Amino acid sequence: MNQSHSRRIPRHLSLAAVVVTASLQTAHATGFRLPDQDAVATARGEAFVATADNASAVFYNPAGITQVEGQQFRVGIYGLSLGVRYRSPAGLSYDNRKDLHAVPQIFYTLTPKESRFSYGIGVYSPMGLSSEWPQDTGFRTIGTRASLTELTIHPVAAWKVAEGLSIAAGPTFNLAEVDLRQGFLTPAAGIGDEYRFKGRGWDPGFNAGILYAPAKEWQFGLTYKSAPTVRLTGSSTLTAPGLNTRVDGSSDFVMPQSVAAGVSYRPTPDWNLEVNIDWTDWSRLKTLTVQQSPLPDAVQPLHWRSSFYYEFGATRQLGGGWSVSAGYIFNENSLPDDHYLPQVGDLDRHFLSVGGGWKHGGLSIDLAYQFGYGPDRTVAGSGVNAYGQSADGHYRFLSHALLLSCGWHF
Repeated sequence: MNQSHSRRIPRHLSLAAVVVTASLQTAHATGFRLPDQDAVATARGEAFVATADNASAVFYNPAGITQVEGQQFRVGIYGLSLGVRYRSPAGLSYDNRKDLHAVPQIFYTLTPKESRFSYGIGVYSPMGLSSEWPQDTGFRTIGTRASLTELTIHPVAAWKVAEGLSIAAGPTFNLAEVDLRQGFLTPAAGIGDEYRFKGRGWDPGFNAGILYAPAKEWQFGLTYKSAPTVRLTGSSTLTAPGLNTRVDGSSDFVMPQSVAAGVSYRPTPDWNLEVNIDWTDWSRLKTLTVQQSPLPDAVQPLHWRSSFYYEFGATRQLGGGWSVSAGYIFNENSLPDDHYLPQVGDLDRHFLSVGGGWKHGGLSIDLAYQFGYGPDRTVAGSGVNAYGQSADGHYRFLSHALLLSCGWHF
């Protein structure tokens, strides 16, 4: 343990033990999940589980890679402008300062000629993003900044059991880093006090999928993503005028399991209509325990709830290698008022998307635009901490995103 002003350590660390538990919760909400991993899927409102016909199927439904002959390499970038606005009970408005994000993804698949087996690998970020609020919001001791970076490496193997039926599974190796901050001495801004927890770790998991096509017009997909628990190890740091203290800190970062199911209908070869339902098990996170020597463990009960994505998409082939797509998503919130966290800014959200693609030979280029909107949510009755601060107020969400994906099929 590195320390200065050792006589003050017990008092400040006791305060930090109260607030660090609340801070760590910020990385577990719908606002940090990233389902956007390919421009074709995003343009269709992520309704891709039952289509899954390019290399990004490694993420969306690994059973779909049996549809991709030969080899395909696909790379993309998801650029996001994320805006969350908070209006306090006193009528003051604040904007989240961490509004620009860029998230890359890479996929590769191989189906040997005349083989019923296919193989693939993906490197992507299924959860992430960050938020930062000004110091004078009225909830600085609940949290001022939260950042989550997760990288998943996912090899997969798929088997075409019979014509129209494929299954797949593969391990995931999940690396996560969390950086969380808030004031800890006083609710007043301008003192310069900050509590910071930063930790990283990894844990294995697995994904599996099924793809079934009983007729040429219909295709059904189902995929499951497991819930790894990453043991974060790092440090807790307290800084203030005349104080700079650091102790070892650790916590179990629980990720949610999820299940997505979809049905694709192709009335003609030029049309593909799909509906998906995607369930995320946030309720798996029952309690949060923080080990922080020299303090005893801090245990915080949580009451989050599982939530659904409802996804609808359509693609039209135009001829000459061109296609257009459109989609819609409704995303339920996961945080009840009494356990609300402003770092997440969680609320019901609507997403509209459009996109287009072009193929020539083995080259494919796809671009999608996504607009997200969350109607005002009024939070009342959230927990009041030891400093008399709470997350009560009005929250609004607005986002714009572009996703560019390029592929080479050979």
